Amino acid sequence: MPNTTNTTNTTNTTKTEIDAITAEFFGAFDNRGGSEADVDRIRRLTIPGALIVSTGPATMAYTVDEFIEPRRKLLSDGRLVEFSEWETTERTEIAGDIAARFGEYRKSGVMNGEPFEGGGTKSIQFVRMPEGWRIASFTWYDQP
Repeated sequence: MPNTTNTTNTTNTTKTEIDAITAEFFGAFDNRGGSEADVDRIRRLTIPGALIVSTGPATMAYTVDEFIEPRRKLLSDGRLVEFSEWETTERTEIAGDIAARFGEYRKSGVMNGEPFEGGGTKSIQFVRMPEGWRIASFTWYDQP
């Protein structure tokens, strides 16, 4: 009879690691309370060559650097303050050294002096590297 305890424990550990990386990813944009957003951490969370895609009304594909730089500016020049985003629901599937996460998120902040709230959907693909789980790609859709 196969030992399912080890498989379950490994899956639980893997899911916990993926949960932590996802929370770190969302936290990279947080500049509440005057703190500085740490968008550079996205480089550490992703594999070299990771692909980032936004959808609707125009689909745009970015390298990690193309994604980070405009967000660094927006989150540090005073236009977007008290910003945070967080996952509200998720479904994660793990198969060996790959995983996919599909979830809803919310965000809020103050843009150009005006408070706003919003949300959308993110799909994140992970791969297990020698140093641990990393993001291979992510795609998001902001609800209108």
